[in-house]
Amino acid sequence: MKRVIMLFAAVTMMVAAVSCNQNTKKVPKMLIVYYSQTSNTKVVADEIQHLSGADVEVVIPVNPYSGTYQETIERSAKEREEGILPEIEPLKANLADYDVIFLGYPIWFGTYAPPIATLLSQIDLNGKKVVPFCTFGSGGLESSVNDLKAKFPNAEILEGYGVRAARLDAVPYEVDQFLKANGFIEGEFVKLPEFSEPKPVTEEESAIFDKAVEGYRMLNAKASEVALRDIPNGKEYLFMAVNTPRPDGPQMPASEIKVYVTVQDGQEPVFTKVVR
Repeated sequence: MKRVIMLFAAVTMMVAAVSCNQNTKKVPKMLIVYYSQTSNTKVVADEIQHLSGADVEVVIPVNPYSGTYQETIERSAKEREEGILPEIEPLKANLADYDVIFLGYPIWFGTYAPPIATLLSQIDLNGKKVVPFCTFGSGGLESSVNDLKAKFPNAEILEGYGVRAARLDAVPYEVDQFLKANGFIEGEFVKLPEFSEPKPVTEEESAIFDKAVEGYRMLNAKASEVALRDIPNGKEYLFMAVNTPRPDGPQMPASEIKVYVTVQDGQEPVFTKVVR
C-alpha cells in the first residue's frame, strides 16, 4: 500500500510539473510595423492586428508621398537614382522588446517602398522572426523578401503574405489562413496540394490566362506552360509566360515570368500575382 501511495505521489508531482511548464510557456511578443501610402497596406495590417492582437507602429515619412500616382513614381525614381532615403519620424516602440516583427509595405520598383528602406537602415532585425506582408499592382513579394534576407542574414524571415491592391476583398480570408498556417493564431486551415508538373497550355488554358491579365497594362504576356492544383471551390493555375513590351509602354527587354491565376467556381479568372 505504501508503494502505491508513493507511486501516486510521484505521478501527481509529474503532472503538476508539466502543468506548470505549460502555464509558464512564453508567448511571443509581436509588433506590426508598416508603411502605407494609400491605405492598401493598412488594410492588411489592420486584419493582422485584429486576428493576432499584436501591437502596431506606423512608419511616417517627414515629407509624405502625397502627390498623384505619377508624382509619387517620379519622386521615388529620383530618390533611387540619387541614393536618397526619405526621412521618417522616430519609432515609438522598442523593437528589442519584441520576438516577432510583422513588416508591411507597398511594393515600389520591385521591392519595399523607400520609407521602409529608411527604417531598415536604422534598425537591426538580426535574431528576430520577421514576417513580411505587402500590397502591389502585380507582384514583388518574393523580390522584397530576398532583399530582406540579404540585408539581415541572421534573421528568421518568413516567405510572407502579399496581395494585389485589386484583391483587397480577399484579405480577411487569406490573412486568417496565413496566420493559422504559420502558427500565429490557432485554428484549422486549408493545406493546399503541390502544383502538378508543368505542361504546354491548351487553347482553353491560354484563354483563361488571357482573360485574367486582360486590361492590366503592365503585362503583355503569352503563356507557354501551366501547372495546376485544386483550391477550395476552384482551381489555381501557375502559368509560365513571356512578357514583351506593350506598344504604348516603355521599351523593356522580353522576360520570362510566372503568373498565378485563380478560377473560383462560376467566376471569371483573376490573376493574383506575378513573379519576375
